[in-house]
Amino acid sequence: MRVLVADNNAKTLEFLNTIFSKEGFEVVTAGGGHEAVSLFYMHKPDFVCLDIVMPDLTGYDVCKEIRRTDETIPVIFISAKNKVSDKIAGLELGADDYITKPFDISEVIARIRAVARRCFRQNTSVDEISQSYSMGEVEIFPKKLKAQRGDQKIDLSLRELNILKILYDNKNNVVSRDALLDFCWGMHIMPESRTVAWHISQLRKRIERDSKDPEIIKTVHGVGYKYEE
Repeated sequence: MRVLVADNNAKTLEFLNTIFSKEGFEVVTAGGGHEAVSLFYMHKPDFVCLDIVMPDLTGYDVCKEIRRTDETIPVIFISAKNKVSDKIAGLELGADDYITKPFDISEVIARIRAVARRCFRQNTSVDEISQSYSMGEVEIFPKKLKAQRGDQKIDLSLRELNILKILYDNKNNVVSRDALLDFCWGMHIMPESRTVAWHISQLRKRIERDSKDPEIIKTVHGVGYKYEE
């Protein structure tokens, strides 16, 4: 899933790039309004995240141009403009959400995941998203980007969902680290050597009864990971 992020502040752009990348998105970044419009038509993202105050074109102008050709793509404004009138203006242009700077990381992630669930439903066939599946005691709900163990509800990022999906589809067989990288990060992306292990570790903390003695995501040393049914 691809997101276009436009912001005139290089540090904010880099920070948002990191957040979206960790959530499993392919990220396209723009430092200005005209660039954002050009990249929108070039890359056809699944959703758009816009600053408002940018050189040449404002985020409002970019949103208007996007809505001229696409009325359904999710758009989030992230801006330092925090007046109620600013928020109303953004939402009336067709934005799905409006986040003010400075923002809390957990809030941004929660809102990103809410939009991701909408994107996932829009871009996936009914047959593909309607089926939940179980891994041990954990039930996975793809269209909700969630899992559940008993009464415990667990939010999943797109990348975490893909990790579970490839392990489930290859149950009882070892999935190599390279296969995980290709499926969950993309063949054109080369994460650091510890990236896969770190994501697996974080996912285990939330879905396993005991992350130090995992029952769902098992390590096959020197090879990869495995889910045994």
